[in-house]
Order: sequence, then structure tokens, then C-alpha cells
Amino acid sequence: MEHIYTEGKDKNAPILLLLHGTGGNEKDLLPLADMIDPNATILGVRGNVSENGMPRFFRRLREGVFDEEDLKYRTKELYEFIDEMASQYEFDRNKVVAIGYSNGANIAGSLMYHYHDALAGAILFHAMVPLRAMQLPDLEGTPVFIGAGENDPLIPMYETKELAEALRNSNADVREFWTKGGHQLTREEVLEAQKWYASNMK
Repeated sequence: MEHIYTEGKDKNAPILLLLHGTGGNEKDLLPLADMIDPNATILGVRGNVSENGMPRFFRRLREGVFDEEDLKYRTKELYEFIDEMASQYEFDRNKVVAIGYSNGANIAGSLMYHYHDALAGAILFHAMVPLRAMQLPDLEGTPVFIGAGENDPLIPMYETKELAEALRNSNADVREFWTKGGHQLTREEVLEAQKWYASNMK
């Protein structure tokens, strides 16, 4: 997978896995990572799927409707890619924290839905339920921050609430933060994520 890797100044900090939204790339969330932890190691990844020339992490059938088989395949692909990168760059696989926005947040959620050890924690901005009717692994002690907009035209509130509940029911430690905004990422939620990260991941 196309990616960017930058070793951080703080060797004890988490490795930030950056997962962009539709049409983004591996560098899109670098400013976000710099706000949340400027000393962390960065692994920015570009999705392997193209939708009308726009990179994504998995296919969808239409807006809000995922290609579930492709999502499962791409989730496994990303999981194995992180393993490969940990070996190649010699970072601690157990310290990977995802920062995902929209499509990237959805595949980060899917990683947690499929694997108990995929992520040490996650910051999910504007995420949906990746899959339904599946048994999640035990996510005991996994901290998750979910940022969402009450007026998001793409993601109804109940979607985000259902995601948070599913993760809580699997013993993840979930913090929801709601703004009055829409689907765009707001400075308000990034600053809240920064505070959450400092308290939970450092």
C-alpha cells in the first residue's frame, strides 16, 4: 500500500496510523497528527480502492452502503500491512493508534470489529457502523475517541451511537464528543481529541 513513514522524536509515544477520508491520501492527516502528538511516529496510508479516481479504503455500493465482502478483505489487508510495516520499520506493533476520518475512520472501526489486537487505541472522526450481525472481539482496555457532528448529512446520529455502543459492549473505553457541525472536521473536535489523547495514550 502507498504510505508515508516518519519516525518520531519520542520513542515511547504511540505510532499514529493515519487513515484519510474519500479522495484523500497518505499525507492528508499529517497536520492533524502534528496537533495531536507532534513527537509521535507516523504511518500514513493511502487506500487501495479507487472510486472515480478518488482513493478509498474499501468499496461501497452507494452513499452509506458498504460492499461488505470488500470491507472484510480490505480490513484483513490493512491488518497484515501494519504487521509488515512494524517488521520493516521496527516499531512496536502493540502501540499503533489509528486516527481516521470518515472512510478512514470506518476501516479503523472495522479493524477493531475483527481483531482484538489491531489497535492500541483509536480516534474516529465521523465514523459509521462498519458491519452488523457480527461478534466483536474483547476490546478490554482499548481507548476510543469518537468525534461526530449532530448535523452530519452523511451519518445520522443513531449510526454513531450504535458504533459507540457496540464498542462499549465489547469492553472498549469509549468517549463520544459531539459538535453542532456537519461532516466536516472541526477544530473543536480535534482539540478535544488532543486532550483525550494526552490523558489516555501518553
